Amino acid sequence: MNFKQLASQYKTELLGNVVPFWMKNSRDEENGGYFTCLDRKGNVFDTDKFIWLQGREVWMFSTLYNRVEQRPEWLDMALHGADFLQKYGHDGNLNWYFSLTREGKPLVEPYNIFSDCFATMAFGQLFKATGREEYGTIARDTFENILKRSSNPKGRFTKTTPGTRPLKGFSLPMILCNLSLEIEHLLKPEMVEETIETVIQEVMEVFYQQDSGLILENVRPDGSFSDSFEGRLLNPGHAIEAMWFIMDLSERLNRPELALKATDIMLRTLKYGWDEQYGGIFYFMDIKGYPPQQLEWDQKLWWVHIETLISLIKGYRLTGNPECLDWFEKVHNYTWSHFADPEYGEWFGYLNRRGEVLLPLKGGKWKGCFHVPRGLLQVWKTLEKLDR
Repeated sequence: MNFKQLASQYKTELLGNVVPFWMKNSRDEENGGYFTCLDRKGNVFDTDKFIWLQGREVWMFSTLYNRVEQRPEWLDMALHGADFLQKYGHDGNLNWYFSLTREGKPLVEPYNIFSDCFATMAFGQLFKATGREEYGTIARDTFENILKRSSNPKGRFTKTTPGTRPLKGFSLPMILCNLSLEIEHLLKPEMVEETIETVIQEVMEVFYQQDSGLILENVRPDGSFSDSFEGRLLNPGHAIEAMWFIMDLSERLNRPELALKATDIMLRTLKYGWDEQYGGIFYFMDIKGYPPQQLEWDQKLWWVHIETLISLIKGYRLTGNPECLDWFEKVHNYTWSHFADPEYGEWFGYLNRRGEVLLPLKGGKWKGCFHVPRGLLQVWKTLEKLDR
């Protein structure tokens, strides 16, 4: 495998194709913030603004500025979104809404904690780029809010009846693995250490099932298995993405055994989730092989495949496991031949099981300027390290 050539492919796609697509099409000059509902060619088809995606785009352009090159237009793009988020994104107490109108009027309440997570990432990275204390304060205070709410992330918006079937979800400990490193520069060392140890234990012990070697999306509060739709649910993309967060932590903590375990779980999940008939990775699965409740279970999604490429190449770099390279080649070939759009820039998000484009959009309510550019950046930088 030619690491230099591959690194160049990922870099060129990022800087020559994907980033220009968002620069050109997503900026709302009139009201601030970004449009994310973009069709194949980049035309806006809906003007609602989703806080996850506003925060992620601020983070992405700040990261490009911090990690690739200090281009003024990238910093300007990040500040453009941050200004809108500061004005309209939260309720005044840094509880971040889920969505807003184009002008910034709140549409959907802060019903879960993930808007807060992406706002923290955004302002933490922007603080690095600018050194402006107000951004650091927003990131730090929002992060503290997240920790306060972590035992009951949805608060009054929880749909389930308390006590009947209590479950806890994988999403929050998973994202905190990444978030704790993302804003480490703003936190007291003991807070970082404590958060990291807690989330590693949750991800690698509580949600990880020893007998299957797989990670569940939901477990009972004591970590035991719940034989229910939610309890049997596997989301291969989630588990695989979490494993590269753990790999980053293994480097940060100098604990190579963590990287070995993460690589093992990642490969096991990938083999379990791979569609032998049509190629690609299933979106949702049931650990007992029953029909999942999600009707979109067999779709092939952009983020699942991109996160898998990051995990595979990092796993190879940290462990030297040759299986990672074999799978990288297989997933790379599938991903580039099905999701990339050389004609109009950016990548498709949603394919049916056979690998045909299901929705020709480039952005929407869930897909924005995040997984594709972040993935291209991560893989490019990791391949460069391998080449060296």
